[in-house]
Amino acid sequence: MRFLRRNAADTEAPVSDSTDEAAESTRTAGKGRPTPKRREAQGRRSGPVPPPPRTQREAFKRMRGNKVSKEERRAAATERRQRMMAGEDKYLLPRDRGPVKAYIRDLVDSRRNLMGLFMPLAILVFVALLTPSLAVQRYATLATTFMLIAMVIEGIVLGRLVTRKVRAKFPTEPIKGLSIGWYSFIRASQIRKLRVPKPRVGPGDTIK
Repeated sequence: MRFLRRNAADTEAPVSDSTDEAAESTRTAGKGRPTPKRREAQGRRSGPVPPPPRTQREAFKRMRGNKVSKEERRAAATERRQRMMAGEDKYLLPRDRGPVKAYIRDLVDSRRNLMGLFMPLAILVFVALLTPSLAVQRYATLATTFMLIAMVIEGIVLGRLVTRKVRAKFPTEPIKGLSIGWYSFIRASQIRKLRVPKPRVGPGDTIK
């Protein structure tokens, strides 16, 4: 009887060893690759880095999604505003980006344009219409008409001049005269201190 018990114990021991080896091999085979580092795992979960925002509204939406504080949003908005006013191409609106648009702005900003009085003229006309004097309203309307005609003529001349210089400066770029002329007119009709981005040149500077 003791001999039988001893044989039974001896036969059970190899079975447990083989079971442990099988479990260990199963765990090893199931993994099949080294454990990734923490930095790599975080990079896989977060995914690729998103592109920078193209507009200020998109930047605000992205900041709201990230749940940042109001102070951080204000600081980021202030920084973007400063960089946009400085003329950094990355922070400008799509209509203002590129070397062609920068060159057009320099050409317009280097000139003293009558169109820069457009907004003050509109305010003057509004005030004149509020006065009860018919004579003041008549003279204001007449002066405004002549000013608008002069501004239109100046805008046409400026658009042609800028288009010719842009085509000579960038011969390989697709230049549309109407688009260049309208962009020049809008830039010139704004008050100099309110132009975005700020002028890089002063009136009378030579632009090559």
